[in-house]
Amino acid sequence: MVDVQIKSDWVKVPNQDLLISAYLSQPMGVGPFPAVIVFQEIFGVNAHIREVTDKIAKMGYVAIAPALYQRTAPDFEVGYTDEDLKVGREYKEQTKASELLSDTQATVEYLKTLPSVKKDGVGCIGFCFGGHVAYLAATLSEIQATASFYGAGIVNWCPGESEPTLTRTGEISGTIYLFFGTEDPLIPNDQPDRIEAELNKQGIRHRVFRYEGATHGFICDQRESYNPEAAADAWTQVDRLFAETLKSG
Repeated sequence: MVDVQIKSDWVKVPNQDLLISAYLSQPMGVGPFPAVIVFQEIFGVNAHIREVTDKIAKMGYVAIAPALYQRTAPDFEVGYTDEDLKVGREYKEQTKASELLSDTQATVEYLKTLPSVKKDGVGCIGFCFGGHVAYLAATLSEIQATASFYGAGIVNWCPGESEPTLTRTGEISGTIYLFFGTEDPLIPNDQPDRIEAELNKQGIRHRVFRYEGATHGFICDQRESYNPEAAADAWTQVDRLFAETLKSG
């Protein structure tokens, strides 16, 4: 991976009368650069998500992590204790797909206003709840590349909707990579199989990666579930995905 100097700051992304807090990290140097939206876990845009956003900026992308709980819990940020998990899940249950997509579209439009950003396509990456949101976001026409990490509920749930997110698969126009651990207690192994079958059925460009022995949160080095071998390979795949789809032009 190319490692570059970056600059980072908090910004406000306008979406009608809502101002979404977002962590923006940009490469320093001659642009414009491709852009990547980073979707948080249920724990907010916390230190780990900011580190991930910086990491992607160092790979040569303008990276931005919008707060997915802006409507219900502005500036929400916690760690990884059991109590943090409980609170984070409560806020996740209050989200709606329509609002998540609206906020993502607003983030895309915000990125287009930045002189440092290429105007011909955006990528996204998400983890945990953000992995589910990334699958939803992949249905937006501007999203050319999606990396979805262990997004639970894709086959049987959609925020605020009656039909699961899987039913929207045919709306994906770009390329999507999905990453799962075979020991994930939140995602039975038949669910990645069902997702892959639907992606094949709909003719979506994709790859599904299954890491033997890895569990939920395996790419997060601040969680006990961190699996350095699986994480290293997954980051290599993400680098390839974004380079081939976002930098090729």
